[in-house]
Amino acid sequence: MLLAIVAAMLPGLASAATPEGDWWVHDKQARITIVNCDGAFWGVISWEAKPGVDTHNPDPSKRSRPMLGVPIILGMKPDGANKWKGTIYNSAFGQTVSGGIALPKDDTLRISGCILGFLCGGENWTRASDIVVTSASASAKPDAICNTVPGPG
Repeated sequence: MLLAIVAAMLPGLASAATPEGDWWVHDKQARITIVNCDGAFWGVISWEAKPGVDTHNPDPSKRSRPMLGVPIILGMKPDGANKWKGTIYNSAFGQTVSGGIALPKDDTLRISGCILGFLCGGENWTRASDIVVTSASASAKPDAICNTVPGPG
């Protein structure tokens, strides 16, 4: 108990904010699981209200793959306090764009991305505190996610 009180009084001892965990996209039609893979954050679709396929992928061989398990937050690395930069896969347009994530609050993740460096947009996601049981639960484990993402380089 005493340790918890001391930790609360000393902000430097508190753990840093992290985007790791499960997030509801803005309309709650999908849930994204974000994990730390060797210092970079990756996020995959871990639940969908309506299962879909990657119809707009620029690679014709991927257009029939299920979206469940597809990485959409790609290699986000630190870029300031509670901010990370990397790329985002926007399956609605089949494009990978430069972007970032930020934690303005512990339960809010701001996703932003830019096409051509000047057409920018974003949305807020909400930390998922409820439990959603899906057949993808096993594939949403950190090790399983990290094993599906490209290595550095």
